Amino acid sequence: MFKRKDPPNGETAQPIKAVERITSVLGTGVIWHGSINGSGGVRIEGAFEGEIALQGMLVVGETGRVTCENIRASTVIVAGAVRGNITTQKLEIRASGRVWGDVVTTAFVTEDGAFLRGQIRMEESVELNLGPSPESTPSEAIVAKAAVQSPEPEAKEEKPVKAKRTRRKKSTA
Repeated sequence: MFKRKDPPNGETAQPIKAVERITSVLGTGVIWHGSINGSGGVRIEGAFEGEIALQGMLVVGETGRVTCENIRASTVIVAGAVRGNITTQKLEIRASGRVWGDVVTTAFVTEDGAFLRGQIRMEESVELNLGPSPESTPSEAIVAKAAVQSPEPEAKEEKPVKAKRTRRKKSTA
């Protein structure tokens, strides 16, 4: 009844491509100066200034304001304002989106009302040069390294703990 059916003619089923998801949000009212690096999806609704190099999706929401010299991400969706150059595999500028900067991409989508001041260069493929994605944060790496270098304390023989039982008196009410 619930058995999966094999595709016709003995063909193998194609694996389903993973959908990119937002894993981190920089909320409205937050102002952040620094860098965003790594993998995963990031949504910016506040103000961000610095560097973005992301193996994944970057969404600049309607209230988002981003200022970067160069933004590098797999997919970029702009509904807010971006000031800086964008290198991406796919760029989408929504109707409320504003971009001031040059773009290098393989796919480009805009809605009526979208704004782009800069040059756009379409390529067959785009190298983001992000390097390998880190599997741990620098602080986690330091803790792991310290744990490997420090000798383990000698194990002490522990005696089992016996639990005490107490009895309550029944109340007569």
